[in-house]
Amino acid sequence: MKKVILASITITAIITTQLACNKAVPNVTDDLPALAPAKTDINAGTWQPVLLTGPTEFAVAAPAAVNTPGYAAELNEIKALQKNISGEQRARIAYWGAGSVLRWNEIMRDLVAKYNLPPYQNADGTYPAPSAANPFAYPLFPFANPPYSARAYAYISAAQYDALVAAWYYKKLYNRAAPYKNDAGVAAVLPQTDLPSYPSEAAVVAGVTAEMMKLLFPGEIANIQQKLEEHELAAITAGTATRSDIEAGEALGRLVAQKFTARARTDKAGAAGGTAADWTALETNTVGRGEIPWISQEVPKRPPMLPLFGKVTPFLFDANTTATLRPGPPPLTGSEQMKKETAEIKDLVDHPTRERIRIVQFWADGVATSTPPGHWNAIAIQDFLGKNFSEVRWARNLALLNMSQMDAAIVCWDTKFTYFNPRPSQLDPSIKTLTGLPNFPSYISGHSTFSGAAAEILGYIVPEKANAYQAMAQEASVSRMYGGIHYRSDCEVGLVTGKKVGAYAVARAKADGADQ
Repeated sequence: MKKVILASITITAIITTQLACNKAVPNVTDDLPALAPAKTDINAGTWQPVLLTGPTEFAVAAPAAVNTPGYAAELNEIKALQKNISGEQRARIAYWGAGSVLRWNEIMRDLVAKYNLPPYQNADGTYPAPSAANPFAYPLFPFANPPYSARAYAYISAAQYDALVAAWYYKKLYNRAAPYKNDAGVAAVLPQTDLPSYPSEAAVVAGVTAEMMKLLFPGEIANIQQKLEEHELAAITAGTATRSDIEAGEALGRLVAQKFTARARTDKAGAAGGTAADWTALETNTVGRGEIPWISQEVPKRPPMLPLFGKVTPFLFDANTTATLRPGPPPLTGSEQMKKETAEIKDLVDHPTRERIRIVQFWADGVATSTPPGHWNAIAIQDFLGKNFSEVRWARNLALLNMSQMDAAIVCWDTKFTYFNPRPSQLDPSIKTLTGLPNFPSYISGHSTFSGAAAEILGYIVPEKANAYQAMAQEASVSRMYGGIHYRSDCEVGLVTGKKVGAYAVARAKADGADQ
C-alpha cells in the first residue's frame, strides 16, 4: 500500500508543478484585432495539398446567383440578425474574427492540456489504459502525451490546410462576393476584403476540425459541435457569409476530414502502446547487448509510453526513411563518457541557479500542459499575428510546423526504443530531478528533437527570426540537462536529429507553390 500512495503523491506533485509551469506560454487573449490579410492569396487553390489528389477531389456545386429569391432570403437572414445584435454576439464575432485557424488551434491546445494526464495505478499495482471505444470511462481517452498530441496537431493542421486549398479553388472559380458587397443593407462587422465568400472559409475550418475531433477527442464531440455552431453563426451575423456559403464550406471541410481520418485509422498509431511482451523484449534485448536497460522509476513501475510510436507513418517522408534518420547509439552505459555525462548532470542539479530554474520551468511542458509541440505552436502563433496572413496561409504554415512535430516524435521514439537507454537518475539515484521524470528512455531528448524541427521550419517561414528560433531550441534542449532528466548527448544529438526532420518540412514548403 505504501508504494501505491507514494506514486499518487508523486503524480500529484508533478501535476501541480506543471500546471504552474504552463502559465509561461498562455493562449492568445480574446482581445485581438480582426484578421485583416495583407493579401487574399486568391491563387491558393493551386498550392500542393497534403493528402488530396487535387483541389477538385471533392466537388462543390455552383452557388445560386445573387439575383435569385433564395439568395435574397439569405441576405434578409443576415439583416435580421444584425438588427438585433447583442453585445455578447459582437464579442463572439470579435473572438472568431481574429482568425479561424488561430482560434481552433487555441481550442486544440486547451484540449491537449486537459487530456495530458497519465492514469493513476490500480490497487493491484497495474495501470489502466484509456479506450477509444469508451472515452468517458476512467482513464479518459485520449492520454494526450507528447507523441499523441504531436500527431493530433499534425492531423488537424494538415486537414485544415487541404480543406482551405480546396475552398480557395472554388472561391476563385465561382467568385461570389461577400454579402456586404452584394447588398448595402448588410453591414460589414469585420474588415472587408475582396475574397469571395463561397464556400465560407470559417465553415470549412469549423467543419474539418469538428470531424477530426470525432477521432482524436471523441469525448469532446458535443462541445466541439457547440463551438462550430457559434463560429458559423458569428460569420453570418458579421455579414461575411450567407447560410449557403456556410453549408457549402462545412460540407467540404467534413469531406476532407474523412480522408484524413481514414489515413489516421491505418497509420499504426493505434498499436503504438505495444504489449507486455514488447516491453519485456526491449529490456531483454538491451541486457543481451551488455547494456543497462531503461526501467520505469515510478512506483509501481508504469509501462513505457508508446514504445511502438516509431513505427507510425510519417507525413513528410515515407516510413522507410524513419530508420535512416535514427542517429547512432549513445555512449555505452559502462563507458567513461557516460560516467562523465552523468556526473555533469549531477553537478547541474546540485548547483542550480535562478536562471537555470527559470529555463527548466519555462520549457517543462509536462503533465496538464499542451506539451512541447503545443508550446511551439504558441510561439509560432505569437509571431504569425503580426504577419497579416490569410486563413489559408495560416493553415499552411501551421501544417508545416505540426507535420514536422509529428515526424520528429516518430523519429525520436524510434530512437528511444531502439537503444532503450536509462535516465541519469537511474544510473545515479542521488540525482534529484528539478522537473517531472518522463516515463520512457533517455536517448534522444524529445524536447530537443521537437525543438530542432520547429526552429528549422519556423526559421524558413519567419526568416528574420531564424536565429532567435535556434536560440530557443538550444534553450529548450539544455533545459532538460538543467532539470536532471537528460544527458548532454541526448540533447545535442536530439537537436541535430530534429533539424534533419525540419529540413523535410522546409523542402515541402519550397515546393508547395505558396511562396512562388
